[in-house]
Amino acid sequence: MAGPGEFELIREYFTSRFQPDAETASSAVGPEFEQGVELGIGDDCALLIPPAGKRLATSVDTLVADVHFPAHADPYRIASRALRVNLSDLAAMNADPLWFTLALTLPQSDPNWLEPFARGLAETARRFGITLVGGDTTRGPLSITIQVTGACENPLRRDGASAGDTVFVSNKLGAAAAALPIVLGRVTGSEQQQQWADAAYYFPEPQFAVARAIGQYASAGLDISDGLLGDIAHICSASGLGAELQLETLPQAELVAEINGGDALETALTGGDDYQLCFTVPEKHLSALAALQLPITAIGRMTADQGVRCLLNGEPWQARGNGYRHF
Repeated sequence: MAGPGEFELIREYFTSRFQPDAETASSAVGPEFEQGVELGIGDDCALLIPPAGKRLATSVDTLVADVHFPAHADPYRIASRALRVNLSDLAAMNADPLWFTLALTLPQSDPNWLEPFARGLAETARRFGITLVGGDTTRGPLSITIQVTGACENPLRRDGASAGDTVFVSNKLGAAAAALPIVLGRVTGSEQQQQWADAAYYFPEPQFAVARAIGQYASAGLDISDGLLGDIAHICSASGLGAELQLETLPQAELVAEINGGDALETALTGGDDYQLCFTVPEKHLSALAALQLPITAIGRMTADQGVRCLLNGEPWQARGNGYRHF
């Protein structure tokens, strides 16, 4: 029996599921504001009204089956991962979520796949207070393209760092990279490790709360998607600086040491998919930032000499890789 056609698919699995729901939106998404959707799913374009006095931030990412997620994974988890990793870009810019569009390429319109996918996408959207306003569906190899739009007053850019600024990261690093062999079934972890791996890989937490808290203090920042070592190089390049990292201070997720053992430091430094924040703070703001007691760790400083230099207990340390590369 054939699955639903394009318009039936949109109507059945997406149009009715994505309505603004202020009561269930998480407190992580910031202050309340009108969603500003004059016309959403179902027309040639969405009609959207930007929040007064704020700038719009927009980002788009494509996730391809067996490149960015296992093709045969649970569709609910695929949807959660797809939207969360895009939302992380808004958090990195210190922008509150508003709207997103979805371009979904499917081998076939299978209701058994579409129902959990749509449910996972809708639950994640409600969790972070973002509204689906349009998109496209087509036949082909499985891929998911999501464009997110948010609003910000104090955007956190990559190009504002100065020499002497302290480099921070949020929470702990390396869990998703360590989780990948478990997620792919190459390693059989304990029940607890399986749960940690599932959470780290499919349910990364966009760091909206941290971004809002540091917004008035940070000089530059981004989210860690391709590995800390590669991503901090983007701040260095945009700011015309270098960085010196003290690796003994690098916060490592528990799963990294358990799974990767002696390679734990390499994994935490170069593994991708953390979606934590890396940001820089001028010395004059360090005391005020410390008073907030955020889940952040100082790991180094920006330098006038370009390039990223790693030290471990005062000695030079060379990573084997530089982070994930798409090509």
